[in-house]
Parts: sequence; structure tokens; C-alpha cells
Amino acid sequence: MFGIKVELTFYPRRTTILHPRRKVNMPKKGRKSMETRMKAIKREMREISKEQESIKEGDSQVGAKLQAINDECQQLRRETDQIIQKAANSEIRLALMFQILEAREEGDFAKAHQLTALLREVVAMDELIAQIES
Repeated sequence: MFGIKVELTFYPRRTTILHPRRKVNMPKKGRKSMETRMKAIKREMREISKEQESIKEGDSQVGAKLQAINDECQQLRRETDQIIQKAANSEIRLALMFQILEAREEGDFAKAHQLTALLREVVAMDELIAQIES
């Protein structure tokens, strides 16, 4: 109409994929940059895999250390319980000995005899428990 002539030219798309396993039909410059990016991504993936392996190893080491700490805590609890039991037994023996002394001072030899027999039983039980534990 106005004397202006417009030419439209269509260039073929060069980034079409022909087949999923075939190379992309791209210009060399674009293809090389894509290949370098792919290599960089693969390198990063290998590094991430190595980091994950080291994290797994660290986790297993931490787990083993925690198990060792738990075992040691249980052993300490058992030893503490034994010490408490021995202290209680010692208190009982001392109390019996004190009562035996008081009974003898008062001249009550029958009571002293009963307390002495009881003390022997307590000592025998302590020895029996010590043999069982060892």
C-alpha cells in the first residue's frame, strides 16, 4: 500500500533434538559450552558423592562412639550400685557392732549373743554375694 516492502525470513531452529540419545543439533559454540557445563556438573556430582560417603563414615563413627559411651555409663551405674550396696552393708555391720558393745556394757549378754549371731549372718551373706559377683 504505502510502498514499503517488508520481507520476512525464517531461519530454521538449530536447537531441536532429533532423538533423546542423539546429539543436539546446535551450533558448535553452544554445544561446547553445554558439554563443559555437563562436565562441571558431573564433577560436582562426584564431589558430592565423596562428601556423602565421608558423612556416612562419620555418622557410623559417631554411632560407635555413642554406643561405647552408653556401655561405659551402664558399667559405671553397676559399679555405683555395688558401692552403694557395700556402704549400706558396712553401715548395718557397724550398727550391729555398736549395739553389741552397748549390750556388753549393760551386761545383757543374751542380747549381745543374738546380735553377734546376726552380725555373722550378715558377714556371711556379704561374702556369698561377693563370690557370686566375681
